[in-house]
Amino acid sequence: MCYVYILECADKTLYTGWTVDLDNRLKTHNAGKASKYTRSRLPVKLVYVENHNNKISAQKREWDIKQLSRKEKLKLLNSSCNEFE
Repeated sequence: MCYVYILECADKTLYTGWTVDLDNRLKTHNAGKASKYTRSRLPVKLVYVENHNNKISAQKREWDIKQLSRKEKLKLLNSSCNEFE
């Protein structure tokens, strides 16, 4: 199982990524070791997640989400049944 996720950073920006281990990836982000972008915007909070059956599907969806504007990403977050809100 693969996951596409969106994090909300401390400065309220949004970061999108994919992983096979969501819990570990979130810990790695908050430890400042996952990406340059989130490293300077800690702490981060998980606000959205999608399940995918394979890496290719997850990577394609990550790319699609990254092409969205902030307004469109917020609409995605608000329109989903999201346990993180």
